[in-house]
Amino acid sequence: MMPFYSYDIPHTCGPEPAVCCQFDFARMRGFSYESCPWRFDPVETDSNNVQERATKLLDQYRKKSTLYRTNTLLIPLGDDFRYVNTEEAEAQFRNYEKLFDYINSNPHLNAEIQFGTLEDYFSTLRDEAEKINYSRPGEVGSVELQGFPTLSGDFFTYADRNQDYWSGYYVSRPFFKAVDRVLEQTLRASEILSSFVLGYCQRFQCAKLPISFSHKLTAARRNLALFQHHDGVTGTAKDHVVVDYGTRMHTSLQDLQLFMSRAVEVLLGDFHDRSDPTILSHFEPVQERSKFDVQPVHRVLKPHEGKAHSVVLFNPLEQTRNEIVMIVVSNPDVSVLNSSGSCLKSQISPEWQYVSGEKISTGRHRLYWRASVPALGLETYYVATGQDCEKAAPAAVKAFTASQEFSCPEPYQCSNLEGKTVEMKNSYHTLSFDVSHGLLQKVTRHKHGEQTEIGEEIAMYSSRGSGAYLFKPIGEAQPIVKEGGYFILTEGPLVQEAHSLPKSEWDKSPLSHSTRIYSCGDSIQDMLIEKEYHVELVGRAFDDRELIVRYKTGIDNQRVFYSDLNGFQMSRRQTYDKIPLQGNYYPMPSLAFLQDSLGSRFSVHSKQSLGAASLKNGWLEIMLDRRLVRDDGRGLGQGVMDNRPMNVIFHLLRESNVSALPKSHSLLTLQPSILSHQVGAHLNYPMHAFVSKKLLEKSFKLAQQTFAPLATSLPCDVHVVNLKVPQPLKFPHAEAAEPRFAMLLQRRGWDASYCKRGALQCTSIGEEPVNLFDMFKDLSVLNVKATSLNLLNDDPEMLGYLEQLGDVAQEGNVLISPMEIQAYRLDLQPPSSPEE
Repeated sequence: MMPFYSYDIPHTCGPEPAVCCQFDFARMRGFSYESCPWRFDPVETDSNNVQERATKLLDQYRKKSTLYRTNTLLIPLGDDFRYVNTEEAEAQFRNYEKLFDYINSNPHLNAEIQFGTLEDYFSTLRDEAEKINYSRPGEVGSVELQGFPTLSGDFFTYADRNQDYWSGYYVSRPFFKAVDRVLEQTLRASEILSSFVLGYCQRFQCAKLPISFSHKLTAARRNLALFQHHDGVTGTAKDHVVVDYGTRMHTSLQDLQLFMSRAVEVLLGDFHDRSDPTILSHFEPVQERSKFDVQPVHRVLKPHEGKAHSVVLFNPLEQTRNEIVMIVVSNPDVSVLNSSGSCLKSQISPEWQYVSGEKISTGRHRLYWRASVPALGLETYYVATGQDCEKAAPAAVKAFTASQEFSCPEPYQCSNLEGKTVEMKNSYHTLSFDVSHGLLQKVTRHKHGEQTEIGEEIAMYSSRGSGAYLFKPIGEAQPIVKEGGYFILTEGPLVQEAHSLPKSEWDKSPLSHSTRIYSCGDSIQDMLIEKEYHVELVGRAFDDRELIVRYKTGIDNQRVFYSDLNGFQMSRRQTYDKIPLQGNYYPMPSLAFLQDSLGSRFSVHSKQSLGAASLKNGWLEIMLDRRLVRDDGRGLGQGVMDNRPMNVIFHLLRESNVSALPKSHSLLTLQPSILSHQVGAHLNYPMHAFVSKKLLEKSFKLAQQTFAPLATSLPCDVHVVNLKVPQPLKFPHAEAAEPRFAMLLQRRGWDASYCKRGALQCTSIGEEPVNLFDMFKDLSVLNVKATSLNLLNDDPEMLGYLEQLGDVAQEGNVLISPMEIQAYRLDLQPPSSPEE
């Protein structure tokens, strides 16, 4: 934003750093900063030199002022490594005070200077602009302040000099970018469960659980917040700092999972149970991480004859969720029962290795079934052997291998894949693959009968000068997949999967991948294509290499695509020939899509932040990982060589009839459809699964099987950002006058031209208010107050929330405009029980 090279003192007082450096008084002798590289060092200001010094400084200020319309000028004084002690601050202040006094007391210099904050600067600027009209002919002016041009959009992609674009950090350390998102969703889920435990328990013993855990919830919030630092989630920290970040996040994840396991048990148990709720739970999470820098692994269920494991699912979303869930079992002879003991249709598929070795099967099995879990609620299922139930149906396996032997795992029927292409289909679409390369080629949607090229390509950039911050490729990315390798198709009644272990020039391929489609029965899951890439850019063979996946579609997007900012809004991204390849890469925190003028759209939802580009018409590429030997000179002082094996998950979505665009849409920013928002929410707020540690007898039953706290699902475009108890330690002693719970609600902005419900089973949508009083089934909502997002300000004037329908506190109706977030304090009370 600053007009010169940098924002430190030598580059902010004016155009000549050799002069400005003389006014950095911390570079005088006696301080630890280096002296000026231009060989003119600062000297103490005194009555003998103040005239000459002040005139020299003012000359720089005047030169800088010629770049601005106004007479008000901002001169920063410092940088991000300054003011480490009082003596340094004192030296700057003492000298500048003398210079300012001289200039201000000499009217012929025609200048006035003062120390100030940003607020001082902008209010002075406004005062000046109100007196003088700085508008220029033909300029689109700011509504906010007359006389200045408007600029819309963001500042991506940033370059500080030459061809040095900072588009590398969008992807650096992708393993930890993924952990960040997992911690965020686990923390939200824990806070919601904690609220329900306190809401239902109140004066019972079980209220002790969240209260005793509140220090760990606070620590988790802080560890997540710490990683949001601009050298944390960006992947631009030194190795030992990354280890510290990773260890903190891992510790919090373990703590939260322990808490959730216990909370699930309380909510499915008897609230009157007087036993100590702080003891260990009978449940454990289905996924566990052994260390801070490894992928989570699935706990393997081993049900014995005539016994069962209970599996409890928590749905952290605001709508009832129907989706196919998966757990790993050691024995294929299993059945699945729902909470009322009825048998469910289920499927087993072999679990494949991600890396090629002697055997491609792990010997374990993936068990799938269709689960239905209430909004913000819990549902129990049983995985059993020896029941009077139909066993899980084994998937049919078809394999292609160029040279290696394929040994068929028990108890599956295997056959060889014949021909160059193969298809797999569900009720929604048919996917076609190139067998010898194991890559997706095209998708046909049955309803519309239209075919879409989605040619998948896996490629690698070589780079020279790339580092944690910068992406500096040498030429274009080169495809790395050769003919050969493994390609295995598994087809069952619920899930079809294409698994590919591609052949490349390296003995150990840098990635393997799977493509899945589901048959859940007209659910969101049926409409998407799931891609999972297992990436291992580990070892010196991949030095200075950057790995991408590219989807080559037939969509005429004119090299324009849209990517999100923090999952909140979309930004239009255009590829320009006048800047280098790396300048056309943009951040993709959770979504990117291409669209043509007829309203055909191809979206990629991501479970973690990465970088994306549309370098040719119809192409969308996403970088998966990068391994860089050298430092790129932006302050890190090292390369990025600490790559970890990891899985990247995308949900691909093909839509039509979204915003058929007018000709003049060049600056239009498009929104996701309501379906697209739902797909993103399913990916970023997955179900949390817990399994009983002990096997249950044949006539098993838990005290309670289902927990459904909401009276009805919320509208499809309303998102509960959080439901939490801000001060659990004060909860038991809080005055009744002060509400103890807080709820943050967001109404998502969505593209209304796409069929309104987006093929969803939405109960309600859009302009309808949400009634807080009617939201919960067994809890009364009392004492509602609108509050600021940090929960510190309750002044309704200042909040500027929409004119509500009647008084929220009286009637409970909340109306939220699209793209807005609102917060409410409230109290939750359980129905009174006879023994109280």
